[in-house]
Amino acid sequence: MQRRKFLQGAALAAGGAAATSLATPAIAQTKVDLVIVSTWPRDFPGLGISAQRLAGRIGELSDGEIAVQYFAAGERVGAFDSFDEVASGNAQAYIAADYYWKGKHPGFAFFTAVPFGMTTIEWNAWIKFKNGQVLWDELSSEFGLKALPCGSTGTQMGGWFNKDIESADDLKGLKMRIPGLGGDVMAKLGASPVSLPGGQIYENLVSGAVDATEWVGPYNDYFMKFHEAAKYYYYPGMHEPGGGLSFGMNASWWNGLSKRHQELIKVCCYEEHAAAYEENTANNGLYLSRLINEHGVELRSFSEEIYESFGEASAEVFAETREHSRLAAKIQDDFMANRAEIGGWTKLAEVGFSVRRNAVLDI
Repeated sequence: MQRRKFLQGAALAAGGAAATSLATPAIAQTKVDLVIVSTWPRDFPGLGISAQRLAGRIGELSDGEIAVQYFAAGERVGAFDSFDEVASGNAQAYIAADYYWKGKHPGFAFFTAVPFGMTTIEWNAWIKFKNGQVLWDELSSEFGLKALPCGSTGTQMGGWFNKDIESADDLKGLKMRIPGLGGDVMAKLGASPVSLPGGQIYENLVSGAVDATEWVGPYNDYFMKFHEAAKYYYYPGMHEPGGGLSFGMNASWWNGLSKRHQELIKVCCYEEHAAAYEENTANNGLYLSRLINEHGVELRSFSEEIYESFGEASAEVFAETREHSRLAAKIQDDFMANRAEIGGWTKLAEVGFSVRRNAVLDI
């Protein structure tokens, strides 16, 4: 009898201990504050909505353990002040295109898009399964940051122009909103590149402060109403073959997170990275038709001569970029090697199939 009572008491004690050990993490769990600043205005078609969706998803998937505050461009800091806000620790993360920061280091351009660079799928392969993320981490760490991919536009259009562009000479003297190394290419061809946040492009195009602009593609551009000021819509965009977006975090904040919270944020970023690309792919064809049929937009293709000029100017820009620093050359060399290797397979498989499919089906 005494033995039975002893065993029952031991079982109850063990059960109580187990219950206590299970409850302890929940009791000890503290909320993590995450202030996100964005380069896009609130409810901004495409890019802004994607950023808001990501911010909401992190809070939702963490079941409130990560307390997210999202600030669109201008609500806490200006769009192009996002980098310094996060690097300083005043906010924990930004959502942006990292080529906005090429003035701080040209290597950042490779983690959004560069002229004649990789498509979204190719870039994803480089970031996730080659050396891309390692190099991104090396660059970002020099500024106290940690970045993850969090969105993609896919291959972008060449831009909106208020005149027909028949040769490279037509680019001379043109004031064009185009950031990144693509802007440097345009400068080589005599244009005057202007870097403007997305929320300021329309007013500058309408007022004539800029003569042309690139943005994203038909789905995003339709809602920007660029067609009210420029009727010539050119393709394909050499400057952003696969625009990748960045969730740039303060490195000290990131390193202080639990492994579980780090993985949760990574999962949310990867999820939105895929969703944004797929959303653009799903809608670009529909909105291109609307721009042409409802608003009289004239779709034009850059000539082979113009594209050759883009290529020659790009070679000059890349030569100058690698001269910036050892790290810039390291990033560029790795990027170009993977562009050749991954791009070679793309040409054989993806492009080879789509060209023949479209020819057979007359698409």
